[in-house]
Amino acid sequence: MDLDLNLLRVFVAVAESDNFRAAADRLGVTRSAVSQGMRKLEDRLGVALVTRSTRSVRLTEAGHRLHQQIAQPLARIGAALDDALDDGPPRGLLRVAVTSIAERFLSGPLVATFAQAYPQITLDVTVTDDESDIVAQGFDAGVRLGEVIEQDMIAVPLTGPVRQVVVATPRYLDAHGTPTHPRELVAHRCIGWRPAPGVAPYRWEFVQDGQDFDVAVQPQVTTNDMLLMVRTALAGGGLTIGIEETFAPWIARGELVTLLDDYLPPFPGFFLYYPDRRNLPPKLRALIEHVRRFRGAG
Repeated sequence: MDLDLNLLRVFVAVAESDNFRAAADRLGVTRSAVSQGMRKLEDRLGVALVTRSTRSVRLTEAGHRLHQQIAQPLARIGAALDDALDDGPPRGLLRVAVTSIAERFLSGPLVATFAQAYPQITLDVTVTDDESDIVAQGFDAGVRLGEVIEQDMIAVPLTGPVRQVVVATPRYLDAHGTPTHPRELVAHRCIGWRPAPGVAPYRWEFVQDGQDFDVAVQPQVTTNDMLLMVRTALAGGGLTIGIEETFAPWIARGELVTLLDDYLPPFPGFFLYYPDRRNLPPKLRALIEHVRRFRGAG
C-alpha cells in the first residue's frame, strides 16, 4: 500500500498524546492539520483508528494494534534519517522522560547548559514516574534510578551513589519524639509518595544487618509531587522520605534534620538510559556527552 509516512507520524503523536492539541504541539503544526491528517489516514486504511470527544481521543482496537506495530519502526527510521543528515551541528527534537526525583537533572543547570551548547536541539522533558517503555512512548531517552532500568537499555551514570533520608523539622521532633528504629515510624505523622493515582503508596525501605526490609507507614498526606512533600515537612506536617539531594539545601540550613541514617545506606544512583542502537542520532549523542561532561565537572 502506497502511504504517506507523515500520516503515520501524525497518528503516533495522537496515540501518545491523547488529544489533537497536544499532538499538534509535539509536531509543531496546527490542530487542524492533525485532524485532517488523521481523517486522511483513516480514509486511506478504511478503518477508524480513534474515537473523538470534545476533550480527548481514544484509540480503537485497530488503532492500538497499529500503534504497537509502527511506533518503534518509525522511531528507528527517524534515528536513521538523523544519522544520514549528520553533516552539521546536532539538531531536532529530543524527547526525554525523567523521574520526578532526579534532582540533579531537574534542578536546572544541566538543562540550561545543554540548551546553550546546542541551540539547534529542542529539548522536550516530560517529568513522569510511569515505568512504561520509553521507545513505545516515543522518547529518545530517560532518566531513572539504575535499579529499575530495563536490562536491554544502555545506561550512562548521571550521578554517583545516592541515599534516601528520612527528614523532619526540629520542631516536629521536639513535639513528637525522634524514632530510633524504622518500625517506630507507624506511630508518627508521615508524608508519603505514590507514583500515580490508584497505586499504593511507596513502602519506606531500609537495611539492617545487610537485610532489606520495608515499613508500611500510613501517610496522613500522600502525593506524587516531591516539592509538596518538602513544603509539608518544612511546615511541621510530619516525617517524609526521599533522595538526600532533594532535601540538601534545607538540611544544610538546619531547617530539616535527618534520622534513621544507620538504616539507609547508599545505593546506585541515577542514569541516563536509551535503547541499544547501532547508529545513535547526533542529538542523542550530544546529550550523552553533555551528561558525561556535566557529571565530571560536578
